[in-house]
Order: sequence, then C-alpha cells, then structure tokens
Amino acid sequence: MLSVFVTIGLHAQSKQAMNLKEAIHLALENSDVSKIADVKVHTAEHELQVAKNLLYPDAKITGQYAYLTNANVEMEMGGNENETAGNTPDVNQLMFGQASVSMPLFTGFKLKNTVKASENNYKAATLNAESKKEEIALNVTQSFINLYKANQTTLLIEENLKSAKQRVKDFTAMEQNGIIARNDLLKAQIQESNIEVSLEEAKKTANILNYRLAMMLKLPENSVIDIQSENLGTQELVTDNMTIERSDLEALDYQYKAAENQIKVAKGNYYPTIGLSGGYVALDLKNALKVTNAMNIGVGVSYDIGSIFKNKSNVKVAKSKAKELAYAIDVQNDAVKVEVENAKQEYQLAVKKYDVYTKSEEQATENYRIVQDKYNNGLADTNDLLEADVDQLQAKLNVTYAKANITEKYYAWLKATGSLINTLKK
Repeated sequence: MLSVFVTIGLHAQSKQAMNLKEAIHLALENSDVSKIADVKVHTAEHELQVAKNLLYPDAKITGQYAYLTNANVEMEMGGNENETAGNTPDVNQLMFGQASVSMPLFTGFKLKNTVKASENNYKAATLNAESKKEEIALNVTQSFINLYKANQTTLLIEENLKSAKQRVKDFTAMEQNGIIARNDLLKAQIQESNIEVSLEEAKKTANILNYRLAMMLKLPENSVIDIQSENLGTQELVTDNMTIERSDLEALDYQYKAAENQIKVAKGNYYPTIGLSGGYVALDLKNALKVTNAMNIGVGVSYDIGSIFKNKSNVKVAKSKAKELAYAIDVQNDAVKVEVENAKQEYQLAVKKYDVYTKSEEQATENYRIVQDKYNNGLADTNDLLEADVDQLQAKLNVTYAKANITEKYYAWLKATGSLINTLKK
C-alpha cells in the first residue's frame, strides 16, 4: 500500500491598504517592465558616450624586449666597401618602445553625424521609456479597478445571500404551517444555492485578481490588497479638447532624425579621410645601435575609390529606412487621434451609464419593495419576488461597476493623450 502525505503550509496573509495612485507609484518603481525601460535609456546613454569617444584622439604606447641568438648584424654607413668594421659586435638583446597619437581631422562628416544619430536615439529611448510607463500606469489602473469590482461583487452577493438564507428560513416556516406550497420553498432554496455558487466564483475571481495585482506591484505573494476606493468615480474632465503630448510620437520623430543622420553617415563614405598622427620611437639594439628622441608627426590621407560605386547601396538603404519611419509616423499619428477620440467617447459614455444605472438602482429597489408587499398580500407569486430580487442585485452591481468605470475610462483618456503620469503627480 502506497501512502502519500501532503503537507500544506498556511502562510499568514499580509493586508495592505492602498489607493490607486499608490498602486501606480509602486508599479513604476518596482515592476520589471519599468526597470527594463530604464535600462534601455541607460544603454542608449552609454552608446551616445561611445559615439562621442570617436571624436577624441587615440593614444597608444607599445614596448618590446627580445633576446637574440646568433644575430648577424651588418652596419651600412655609406663607407668604402673594402673597409672592415672590425670585430662583429655581440648582439643579443633588442629593446623597442613607441608612443603614438592619431586624431581624425576629416571623415566626411561621419563622426559628427554618428554622434548626432546617437543623441537622437538617446532622446527617443528616453521618450519610449516614458510611453512605456504610461502603459504600465494604465495596466495597473485596470487591474486595480477590476479587483475593486470583484471585491464589491463579493460583498453584494454576500449581502444578497444573507437575504436569500433568511427567505428560505421564512419560507420553511410558512411551508410547515401550510401557508405556501412546497414548490415555492424549493424555488427559494434553488436561488440560495445559485447565489452560493456565484459567491464562490466571485471570491475566486477576486483572489486571482488580487494575486495578479500583487505580482505587478512586486508585493509578497500572500499580500491582500485592501482597496481604498474613496476617489473612484469622482473624476471630471475640465475640457473635451485635451492637448496630445504622446511620448511615443515624439520618440518616432527623434528616430526619424537619427535615420536622417544615418543617411549623412552613409554619404560620408564618398569623401576621403584625413588624419593627424604623431609619435615617439626609441630603439636599443645592444652593442650595435641606439635610437632616441625619434619624434614624428604627419598627416595621412586615405580614399576608398571603390566606395564611389559600392556606397550607393548603403545610401539607398539608409534613405529607405528613413522613408519607412516617415510613413510609420503618419500611421501612428492617425492611430493616436482615433485612440484619443475613442477614449473621450468611452469616458462620456461611462458618465452617462452611471447616471442611468443610478436611476435604475432606485427603480429596482422600489420595484422589489412593491413586489414584496404584493407577495405578502397574495397579489404576486414567488417567481415575481425572486425575479425582483435578482433585478435589484444586478442594479446594484451595475452602479458599482459604472462608478469604477468612470475612473478607468478617465485614466484611459489621459493615457491616450500622453498626460496620465503628469496628472497623477499633481
């Protein structure tokens, strides 16, 4: 017989009160996505510094020592061929040292435009990081509000379940006294069971959403987020025409400028390269030759004649990439305009829904009161009562969701215009 023992560790849950702004702040500070965005900015910054370093002189120092065996050294000093230089010196060591400095004077503007391209790429990376953080803020907002909805759903269903249990208790007594038919009691019991199932599903949903949000905020896995919802549903827009300040659009503009710089870099291959060089050489061939103070300075020119023909393809590639970015900017501009208009309409719809659902809740509450009175006076049956109860619960849920949706759609509109994080900082 195989026995399997399973040990389950129950960890104490950590409850943490939090409002929406605090959740967004935590995500921007702790989330891996936010950190990746920051690292990309640092990488672009380092790449810019690498490009700038190309403008500085290159300096090298080299030294060499060699032991020579059986070296045959002949000195040609321009003398008579018949003259003898005496005994051949014992040459067995060679020491050589050199210091050199080189600096580009003209590279066809390639270095200048390489630095400019890196500067534009750095600015684009910075703006893309801001855009990514706007997305993070909106994602946290949606998760936060979904958790709020789930928690409120659980509370409303729990409240409804209490009423259902009391109704079953009352119906049981009435059925035992012969006031109502057993069928009416069974209907009430069925509704109670359905509500219990709905409650368990709501709890499961809330637990999953809580866990997901905790992971987004890098909180301990056993954290229970206590949603502080006092500001939900209170957002009102000052104007319908908010200025679009999208960081991703600005980033595309800088990427396009960098692409134009790359075109100039490619065209730079058509020009010769001119460089300045200088150095110092010291040589000691033991017992034979010694050279010191050998200073040198000069100018070098190089020109790749083949680039006149070969470089055309590189220039065309650079121009094609720039043209591709130009079209991408146009596409993104149109997409952002649609996104902003859609977000504005969604917000306005959310406000209108809240007004309608608020009235609907009042109507559903009043309807349930009337049906209950009719039921108590024998003018309505059990089906009418249970249906009115369901309508009342649904109306309360609708109001709760609509209130939270105002905040979600408001923040979505701010994100669409690129002003979400700046607004949260106020």
